[in-house]
Amino acid sequence: MAQWKWASGWLCFLSLAVLLNAPLLAQEVNIESTQAQFVGSDACVDCHTEEAAAWQGSHHDMAMRHADSESVLGDFDDRSVIHLGESNRFFRKGDAYWVNIQGPDGKWHDYKISYTFGWTPLQQYMVEFDDGRLQLIPFAWDTRRSEDGGQRWFHLYPDLTTTDEFYWTNTGQNWNFMCADCHSTNLKKNYDSVSNTYATTWSEINVGCEACHGPASKHIALAQQAQQAKQQAGTPTSSELHYGFDRDLSTAVKEWVYQEGHSTLQPKEIVPTQQLQTCAQCHSRRTQLNETADHVKGAFLDKYRLSLITAELYYPDGQIFDEDYVYGSFLQSQMAEKGVTCTNCHDPHSATLKIPQEGVCSQCHIASEYTPEKHTFHQANSEASQCTSCHMPETTYMQVDPRRDHSWHVPRPDLSQHIKTPNVCTSCHQDQTDQWADKQIASWFPNSKYRNQQHFAVAFYADAIGHRGAPDALAYSAQDASLSDIIRASALERMAGNTGKNTLVSLARSVKHDSDLIRLGAIAGSAGYAFGDRWQILEPLLDDPVLSIRAETAAALVGSYQQMNSTQREQLQPPLDDYMAIQSFNADRGFGRTNLANVYRDLGQTDKAIQSYQQAIKIEPYFENSYANLADLYRAQGDEDKALTTLLAGMKAQPKSSALPYSAGLALLRASKHQQATQYLKQAAETAERNPQYWYVYGLALEKTDVLAASKALHMAYQVGSNPQHLYAECEVLARNYAQGEIVQSDIAQAEIAQAFEQCSSQLEGVAPPEAIQQLQRYIRVK
Repeated sequence: MAQWKWASGWLCFLSLAVLLNAPLLAQEVNIESTQAQFVGSDACVDCHTEEAAAWQGSHHDMAMRHADSESVLGDFDDRSVIHLGESNRFFRKGDAYWVNIQGPDGKWHDYKISYTFGWTPLQQYMVEFDDGRLQLIPFAWDTRRSEDGGQRWFHLYPDLTTTDEFYWTNTGQNWNFMCADCHSTNLKKNYDSVSNTYATTWSEINVGCEACHGPASKHIALAQQAQQAKQQAGTPTSSELHYGFDRDLSTAVKEWVYQEGHSTLQPKEIVPTQQLQTCAQCHSRRTQLNETADHVKGAFLDKYRLSLITAELYYPDGQIFDEDYVYGSFLQSQMAEKGVTCTNCHDPHSATLKIPQEGVCSQCHIASEYTPEKHTFHQANSEASQCTSCHMPETTYMQVDPRRDHSWHVPRPDLSQHIKTPNVCTSCHQDQTDQWADKQIASWFPNSKYRNQQHFAVAFYADAIGHRGAPDALAYSAQDASLSDIIRASALERMAGNTGKNTLVSLARSVKHDSDLIRLGAIAGSAGYAFGDRWQILEPLLDDPVLSIRAETAAALVGSYQQMNSTQREQLQPPLDDYMAIQSFNADRGFGRTNLANVYRDLGQTDKAIQSYQQAIKIEPYFENSYANLADLYRAQGDEDKALTTLLAGMKAQPKSSALPYSAGLALLRASKHQQATQYLKQAAETAERNPQYWYVYGLALEKTDVLAASKALHMAYQVGSNPQHLYAECEVLARNYAQGEIVQSDIAQAEIAQAFEQCSSQLEGVAPPEAIQQLQRYIRVK
């Protein structure tokens, strides 16, 4: 790996040299006019001893290290670990650490450990390859105490194969793309798209002082000027001590005050600072767009595309599901609304709580109002009586790493009993029901403003199951000023495909909103409209000052490039260039090259599109979208054979794909190869398991050959998606074939169809309007 690193001894010399020579430097050079440089954390230690002491040994300090006796916690004393019946060995050669594990060729090889990754409750290890890639091995060391189940090797992803994204030599475990921006300071990825290699650099291997504060050379020089001024004219002000930095990392609220009628202290004034955006760089689920934009002083979305509250990451009520790294949760909270920032609770240098957990909340929440008798209704000093137990539930990731939800939701078992979201009551009282928990809370808080309060979760859940009321519910949520911006943005994003009047009104208002997130959400939300209408909705965002917004707008509209007039194409080009620059930055991933190919396809540059799709397949052969999109392009050219060949190649490269056999099944249906088509559609549905669309199409395809099997597949679509339209489709298939009884081969089959129809129509009565039931009766009357 190509990297530039400071030798620690040189750093100490630099620190002393700066201290001695800063006044002379200030005289000879206009410090304010020079560009600040990274100088390393050692240059900060002499003046900031307390902060340095707190940082040393912290998660930030130990985020990444060279593998040596001080950093490696795992047992490499010729230790063997059996996984799937095979032995994996951890050993040493002199001072170096090695593993013997399975490689992508299926054989066992020796790999040298070059770096450690993380500290506690687990530590991972990285191997450096000749092409500049750093890859995380699949085994981690559990750093917890033995009595807590730790001090052992364990496999992080025991079910993965070589075709999975997160197999240890694949892109999901690639440090350069996945991890480097957050685990090292002043990181430059330096990916070469032609050779498919990295020459990644950093100024510090771990998260040092300058990762948060910015380059410190100006600060050090000016601090020495201030020190000289202090000796000559008295003590400098605190602001002078921060000369040379252009970030304000202070809290947004400087004073909290008591107000009559409130059980929590209120902000006297909220003055936004850059602390949240600084922390959010790493403590968020996002995609990096470039290495040049300033996400701290500018817009966060100029450098990172934040993930919204999607079904893949969050439950419908916003509770964490997959790892979201805090920021997306925090933005939902009342804490964020009131001006709370990270360092109100956490020490930024040690990365631990500022004070013991039981005291953190009572900094603002008046303790006398939150006693067990008044609020927790559990035994004092018990775990159940802790604020975090109810308002910050933990989810364990990577098998041993519990993370707390930072949205501070109020427990809502009244919602859980309808939309199946988890709640802390029944997660503890596992022998009880959501109904029991709801009644219990009602008895404790009979006047609660939260219980049975309207909640955006109902709209999100309705959309997930395809409920007919979902479009309007999402539109209302998107316009609800009482909701956080990220929730409103997520409601807009989920509106994709809707075209009702309320949808249009909410989109028209959102594209003019001051919130970057709300404008961002409107882009996907407009997907249901034809090009003319969508252009009219999104045109104001093509020159949006925020990179993510204008780039995604261009990507959303370029699919209709052939319908655009010359003026529209000219207007589209600058933000489209921005979008393509983002994809080029991410050309080390299949999605980046596939997105570039999609643009070339839309522009009519077919040869470039095919080349980019093929490059995406070459660098990431297990990324299914590249095959699917390339096949679609071949099909658009009228070459169904090439399309099918591409899909079959994709299925071989990624046998766990469900999208590829689904596309292959549709291709074979178009070719009137019905039997083969149903086999692939079945494979798609069974592989995806919980994709209602796949089960739905598979069921419809089965009707010609096996009505009862079609009924079962359609019923599965309803079971996994809860969409009443799928249940109606099942009843319709049964009714239609019951009415056409002469085509049924036996009276037994006819009776089975009749019985299945009765069961289906009975269930449908509970979820469908009367007119839907009446519609089915026409088949019976025909019979």
